[in-house]
Amino acid sequence: MSATSSEGSLGDQGTALSRGAVTSRTAPTQRVNASSGGSATKTAARPATAARKSKGPRRVRLAVARVDPWSVMKMSFLLSVALGIAGVILTAVLWMILSTMNVFSDIEGVLQSLQTTTSDPFSIKDYVGFGRVVSLSIVIGVIDVILMTAIATVMAFLYNICSALVGGVQLTLTDD
Repeated sequence: MSATSSEGSLGDQGTALSRGAVTSRTAPTQRVNASSGGSATKTAARPATAARKSKGPRRVRLAVARVDPWSVMKMSFLLSVALGIAGVILTAVLWMILSTMNVFSDIEGVLQSLQTTTSDPFSIKDYVGFGRVVSLSIVIGVIDVILMTAIATVMAFLYNICSALVGGVQLTLTDD
């Protein structure tokens, strides 16, 4: 269909619409002439708007029928990376606080007082050193990123299957 033939078929719109375009036609608004009885029309229109305002916010019930798994995967990846970084920083700060409070030195002293006869004494500092703790935290963070992204994506697929059966989650939205 060419643009000229579609303009002729549209009538009073005067513009060609592309294929698949969504349009909505409303009734033309009437202008009220103040000199020819327009005051009666204006007063009749005011109670309708006053009733609308006193009615409260508009409420709309919607259903989440489908969730895009690709967008869920992207969002869950970004959120899990942020949580992983926060976990590594939290671990480093917590280790520094405990080290400043001499917790590791106190535990080391208690362990040495209990191991007086051993030739190779156990040292907790070998296992809870800063580098080792932060490295373990990074490894756990990477594993969590992979697992949380995969689980969220699988849950999106499961939601789509369940919503096809029962219709999805019902939401009520208001405009306050």
